[in-house]
Amino acid sequence: MTLPAADPGRVFRRLHEAPGAFILPNPWDAGTARILAAMGFPALATTSAGMAFSAGQPEGVAGRAQVLAHCRSIVDATALPVSADLEKGFGDDPDSAAETVRAAAAAGLAGCSLEDHTGDRSQPIYDHGLAVERIAAAAEAARGLDRDFVLTARAENFMWGRPDLDDTIRRLQAFEAAGADVLYAPGLPDLEAVRSVCAAVSRPVNVVIGIAGMAASADELAAAGVKRISLGSTLARLAFGAFVRAAREMRRDGSFGFAGQAMPFAELEGFFRDPPEGAARPA
Repeated sequence: MTLPAADPGRVFRRLHEAPGAFILPNPWDAGTARILAAMGFPALATTSAGMAFSAGQPEGVAGRAQVLAHCRSIVDATALPVSADLEKGFGDDPDSAAETVRAAAAAGLAGCSLEDHTGDRSQPIYDHGLAVERIAAAAEAARGLDRDFVLTARAENFMWGRPDLDDTIRRLQAFEAAGADVLYAPGLPDLEAVRSVCAAVSRPVNVVIGIAGMAASADELAAAGVKRISLGSTLARLAFGAFVRAAREMRRDGSFGFAGQAMPFAELEGFFRDPPEGAARPA
C-alpha cells in the first residue's frame, strides 16, 4: 500500500515496522537530497554537522530559524520522508523539547532526534531525570500532533568521553518508557555493544556508521537487531575531504590530478533536471 506524501510520518514509521534494516542517509543540502532520492533510498535524515559545515560554521551554533529553514529545504527537495537531527532542540527544559517537536512537524518533517547532550563541554550530558523528562515531553507533543511523527531519543555518552554501556542502556530504556519511537546511542564501539543495546530495548534501534570503530555491514547490523542505519556527517565529511585534498594538491604541487576523478557534468546535472515526483515546486 502506498501512503500519500501528506503523511510522511506514517510512511517513515512503516519503514521501521518492515522486516530487516534500512539505510537512512544524511544529505546536507537540496542537491545531495535529490541525488540520494534518485538513487532509491526510502527516506532521508538531516545532519547538523553537515548543515553547519556547508554554511561555514562549527556544529552547534546555528539558531532555530537557520536550522528550521535548512530542514525545510531538505523536505522540499524530494517526496521522501525526512527526519531531522535537531541536537538538543531549542532549549534545555522539557517545554522546549515539546516545542522543538511541534516546530519540526510544522516544517514538514516526518520525525526528529533529540539528544541528552547539553551543548556544554564542561557538563556534556543532562542528568538522567531531566533527560527523561525532556523525552517524555517531546513524546507527548508528538502524540498531540494531527499526523504521525517519529521521535528518536539519543543517548550521547560515547560521544562525550563517557563510554559507559550500562548507563547508556539505562538511559535508552528510560527513553523507551517515556515514549520514544526509536532509540539511538551514537559512538558504540563494536557489534557486541550494538547487540547488547538491541537486546535491552524493544523499540527500533538506530546505529550510525562513520563514528568510532564501527565498520559493520548492513547485513551484520541487521543480524545484531538494528532497524535503521544512518551516516550522520560521514557523507558530508567524505565530500569535504575530497575537496580539501584537491585544494591541497593545487596549493602544494600546482597540479590537477584530481580533475580526472570528478563526476561527468552531464551525469551530475541529470539528477537535477526535473523536480522529483511529489516534491515541492518553486512558488
